[in-house]
Amino acid sequence: MTRVLKLLAGPLFVVAGALHFVKPRIYESIMPDYLPARRGLVYASGLAEAAGGLGLLHPSPKVRRWAGRWLVSTLAGVFPANLHMALNPERYAQIPRLALYARLPFQLVFARWVLASAERDA
Repeated sequence: MTRVLKLLAGPLFVVAGALHFVKPRIYESIMPDYLPARRGLVYASGLAEAAGGLGLLHPSPKVRRWAGRWLVSTLAGVFPANLHMALNPERYAQIPRLALYARLPFQLVFARWVLASAERDA
C-alpha cells in the first residue's frame, strides 16, 4: 500500500467523523430501526471516527496502533447500518443496489487500510 494512501486514512476519518455532526439526519436515516437514541449514536460514532483519525495522524507508533484498533472496532460497530441498508434497498433507491451490497465486504478493505496506516513509518 502506498505511503500516500496510508497518510490519507487519518484525514479521511476526521472528515467523515465531522460530517456526523454537520449532517446527522443522513446518518440517522441509515441506522436500523431497532436502535434507540439515534442522534446520540450518530454523534458517538462521529466522535469515534474523528478521534481514530486524529490518532492515525499522531507521530507515536503506539498511539497510531491503538487508533487503528479503535477504528477497526468502530467499523465493526457501524456495520449494522451497512447491513440494514443492504437488507432494505427500497429505502435507499438513490443508491444502486449493487453498491449497497458491495459496501459489506468493502468494510474489510477499510479495516486493512486502517491497520496498514497505523503501522506506517513515522
